[in-house]
Amino acid sequence: MDIEQFMQGYKQAWEERDELQFCALFAADGEYHNTPFAVQRGHAELAAYWQRVKLQEDVRVRYEILATTPTGGIAHWHVTYQVASEELFRIWAQSTGTNLVARKPGDPLPRMVLDGVLKTEFEGDLCRRCELWWHSLPEPA
Repeated sequence: MDIEQFMQGYKQAWEERDELQFCALFAADGEYHNTPFAVQRGHAELAAYWQRVKLQEDVRVRYEILATTPTGGIAHWHVTYQVASEELFRIWAQSTGTNLVARKPGDPLPRMVLDGVLKTEFEGDLCRRCELWWHSLPEPA
């Protein structure tokens, strides 16, 4: 696997909101560091973490390869999605350490923008380790 193949699979797994496609990118004991302070190891933890993408709708992923090596690479990624549940909105607010965006009862849930960089390490045809650094905010009106 190389960074381009990984990013194509990552994009497809996210846009299709499919934890099995996501897990298929990783070695059985692969690591996904969704922040510098959190890690999911192995397919069971990866699949459990990826369940949150099922709370997103109209997901659009773009990426650009920044660097490639024989055993890894770095990519910049940009994602937009429609928040599909109050639960996801609370998860987002807690993970970013921010307060909830001021909303009145009945106000629509926001469309979110995420922008980040990831670094991968491959072992054969699978990802051994993926580290992310990212930020998110509601899409400006």
